[in-house]
Amino acid sequence: MPITASAATVLHAQDYLESSRIYRLLLRDAGMVSVVARGVRRAGRTATSPPDLFATGVAQVDLKPGRDLHALRDFEATSPRLGLGRDLPRFLAAGALAEVALRFVADEASPSAYDAVVDGLDALAVVPAEQADGAALGALWALVQALGFAPTLDRCASCGRPVADEPGDTLLFHHRSGGVLCAACAVEWVHPEAGRAVGGRRLPRPALAQIGEWMAAGGERGAPSALDTGACRAHQRLLREFLAEHLSERRPLRAYGAWESGGV
Repeated sequence: MPITASAATVLHAQDYLESSRIYRLLLRDAGMVSVVARGVRRAGRTATSPPDLFATGVAQVDLKPGRDLHALRDFEATSPRLGLGRDLPRFLAAGALAEVALRFVADEASPSAYDAVVDGLDALAVVPAEQADGAALGALWALVQALGFAPTLDRCASCGRPVADEPGDTLLFHHRSGGVLCAACAVEWVHPEAGRAVGGRRLPRPALAQIGEWMAAGGERGAPSALDTGACRAHQRLLREFLAEHLSERRPLRAYGAWESGGV
């Protein structure tokens, strides 16, 4: 098979043997792949420098059917994003985005997933510090949408009834049901003694509108929002719970946890 040239983004890197490095690349034309760059750590090497974490560029990959590890022939960076590694909050947010992509994007072309990741990293590299968490949340919800798991926000996820005219300032967002529930359907999930929802959270309508705006924006640079600490933590918790219900196979998302805790 001829060498494949594709837009690519570096989401993980680890040293391999004495002089090589293994990368996990998200390719726009082939999805998630593992590649080995042989000899890139060899002293005195004069060829193209190895790619940096979170860099985007054009990768030349020798893709061979049936193999789990392919050969990286060349990587020409167009957006190195070196600044993400110099600022801990941005680095943690980028790591959370990369981890979700690594866990859930398949080894097949998914341009919408690729664009959500790249747009998110672009936003994290340039937005003001107070908007970094909003940029990451927007990119993560855009990625969820690209993967086909977007929650239902304007209609009841159980019966399909529009929720715009539902009474009250909050709605039950139920993870297992896949979105908001009307009052009639929410009764099924409210603990009769504790009076609280099982497997979900009651969310203010503005918070639901914010999630809808993030998904509608598709992770683009105009989407980041400045969130106060409380709102940010609430959105991070909600998304983590939603990912655990639908995508994570109950395995913890460690980089996401580090981002959520602020690296503490």
